[in-house]
Amino acid sequence: MKVTVATLMLCTALLATTGAGFPFERKGSSGKEKRVQYAAWDDVNVLAHGLLQLGQGLKEHVDKTKVQVRDITAKLKSSNSTVTDLGKLTLRLQEDNKVLKARTDGLEERESQVLNVSSELREKAEELLTERQRVHERMNKLEEKVNGALQGEGKQGTSGNFSDARTIQWMMEAQNRRIDELVDRIRQQQEKLDKQNIRIRTLQNQIQINLQSVLKRKDEVLPQNGSIEQRDSPLDMASDCHELFLRGETSTGVYTIKPLQSEPFDVFCEMRADGGWTVIQRRQDGSVDFDQLWQAYQSGFGNLNGEFWLGLEKIHSLSKDGNYILNVQLSDWRDEAESIKYPFRLSGEESDYSLHILDNASRNLESALATDAAAGLPFSTRDKDNDQKSDINCAKHLSGGWWFSNCGHSNLNGRYFLTPPPKQRHQRKQGVFWKTWRGRYYPLKTTTMMIAPSEIQNKS
Repeated sequence: MKVTVATLMLCTALLATTGAGFPFERKGSSGKEKRVQYAAWDDVNVLAHGLLQLGQGLKEHVDKTKVQVRDITAKLKSSNSTVTDLGKLTLRLQEDNKVLKARTDGLEERESQVLNVSSELREKAEELLTERQRVHERMNKLEEKVNGALQGEGKQGTSGNFSDARTIQWMMEAQNRRIDELVDRIRQQQEKLDKQNIRIRTLQNQIQINLQSVLKRKDEVLPQNGSIEQRDSPLDMASDCHELFLRGETSTGVYTIKPLQSEPFDVFCEMRADGGWTVIQRRQDGSVDFDQLWQAYQSGFGNLNGEFWLGLEKIHSLSKDGNYILNVQLSDWRDEAESIKYPFRLSGEESDYSLHILDNASRNLESALATDAAAGLPFSTRDKDNDQKSDINCAKHLSGGWWFSNCGHSNLNGRYFLTPPPKQRHQRKQGVFWKTWRGRYYPLKTTTMMIAPSEIQNKS
């Protein structure tokens, strides 16, 4: 374009300087005098060359302008298609939100209905139990009368009294059978309600995941070359091993679960006849070092198919939403076993994962953990001393992390000793022990800790 302008200016100058060279007519004062002049040939060549360059420059400028116009037209078409796709996606997201809101309202209504039915069934069960107690009292009185009649009290009309007593006894037995049938029906209804509650909880979890997915999709929609990316929603997962059992899983092994408001993680599920138990600790061969620091005990370590500690944060996420049972299983080197069950609650990180045993120990065996944990016992490691011993760090003095009180009642995360155990007592006290079963200085062979909802104990 600069060449074109320069050429144009050169041509103008030439025209100005050579203007006298072009032919023209000139009249004198005396009459008709004509004179014709012509431009030089070189000047004409220069002027023609300048005009040719000017035409070529204008043609190039027109071609570039056409290309730019085509690019702008293509970009406008792409932008229009992108805006159309975004509009469609927005409408689709609005429809999904309406459907999810409708499903949420329906689930809340069903949950309220289930709660109402559950409360009604509990009231009926209490009434039936009260009625059954009254019937038992009446039956005891009638049995006393029947026994008196059978022993010959009132010899007159003995046969008549005996037949009346037999009739009354038969009626009482029939009524007792009917009460038992009603109690069985109530138990079956309660089991159905429990399954329904689990399904509702699963659906709520799924709806929450879907809502989060929809919001993420809405925020992450970015037009790239006129296309829009979409993400698939995550699969529905059970919240614990017992929910997997209720869904039909009966094989013991490793599964992936997702408690409410938690990320998915793998667990080892012990599937039994009464339900599914989530294993949180296992000691069996000494293949894993349990003398770990706080962060390791918080997140978990080991091999789920061997020795492992699931992790305090994962145990808390499993048991925080309901009543759970802690099942502690012990065995010694003579392969004798013992099992201990506690209703428990585990607090979060803000209270150092304090263990709360919700029922007083009925036997001396349970007292190794239940007595000190009734009011809440925080977890301790050698780098975070939370025990009740003011002058000693129990985790450092013994070994491993545990809910220590005064260092002497139990420690299932201590050092694992293969048979025979060391002879020195100061070494044996660092082992895996349960004081109220085999004593303070007896290192156990295997330990397993697992948890499940409290409803599993009501069925067993």
